[in-house]
Amino acid sequence: MINREWHLLSRPVGWPKPEDFALVETEVPAPGDGQVLVRNKYLSVDPYMRGRMSAAKSYVAPFELGKVMQGGAVGEVIESNAEGIAAGDHVLHFFGWREHAVVDAKHAVKVDPAAAPLSTYLGVLGMTGLTAYAGLLRTASFKEGDVVFVSGAAGAVGSQVGQIAKLKGASRVIGSAGSDEKVKLLVEEYGFDAAFNYKNGPVAEQLREAAPDGIDVYFDNVGGDHLEAAIGSLNEGGRIAVCGMISVYNNTEPAPGPKNLARLIQTRGRIEGFLVGDHYDLQPQFVQEVGPWVASGALKYRETVIEGIENTLEAFLGVLRGDNIGKMVVKL
Repeated sequence: MINREWHLLSRPVGWPKPEDFALVETEVPAPGDGQVLVRNKYLSVDPYMRGRMSAAKSYVAPFELGKVMQGGAVGEVIESNAEGIAAGDHVLHFFGWREHAVVDAKHAVKVDPAAAPLSTYLGVLGMTGLTAYAGLLRTASFKEGDVVFVSGAAGAVGSQVGQIAKLKGASRVIGSAGSDEKVKLLVEEYGFDAAFNYKNGPVAEQLREAAPDGIDVYFDNVGGDHLEAAIGSLNEGGRIAVCGMISVYNNTEPAPGPKNLARLIQTRGRIEGFLVGDHYDLQPQFVQEVGPWVASGALKYRETVIEGIENTLEAFLGVLRGDNIGKMVVKL
């Protein structure tokens, strides 16, 4: 069988360009002992992948030049040489950006397509959902009655943060997004108390209007002017959980930091970054609590689905542009 897979040819400078990548045809390898061959059905594209395209030292190894890239994927096992996983099973793994993958069984997690659509295991019930859950409840130490501000609130993580906060008893949830359509979605479908389009005016002014009494928690997906605005509105004892800073991922020069960090002294506030990989111990609790919310419709989600392996790069660039509503996935 012929396999199609995306290779990184050169490390992007600024915004990634099509010539930095290539869709390459290879032969599908046979699985060895303890391995399974998976036909991928859905691939995940995520903002953090931009960091892996750089050679800079980070929390995860960079993608290798001339080699296939990696990312979350879910698919059907078509051949197995591993105990506990059979042909016909569906598994979640980390060898995306390709049509077929040979995966060590110890790195494959069986999922049930009858319990939830396969794509949700990459989003609302997968790493995306756990990121929202852990960042809000553990890193930001959310407590009932908090006023919560979420940037990138119409994205896969942000939309869950806001809804979980409401379900957990937040007194007010505010979101920012990049279009009037997304703002309407946040309020009318996801139940945010207020939302604003950050393109319509200074973020700090719009946040003060939406949260006149300040905020207790800020969940940061954007950085830049959003982070500075949140510090400016932070109440005493406020907490900021830094999940991502998509506004600076394609910068070629270091972005200036917030000008008002000294305000953290006055508010006794704190800023803490986090990685979902440090919180996998919460996975059973996350599934137990969030699964029923999703099943009952109490927690809503959207997906932006792009079809075809050949469109994976465009889907990824779309995430960086903010084209997606909810989780961006590629259907093969």
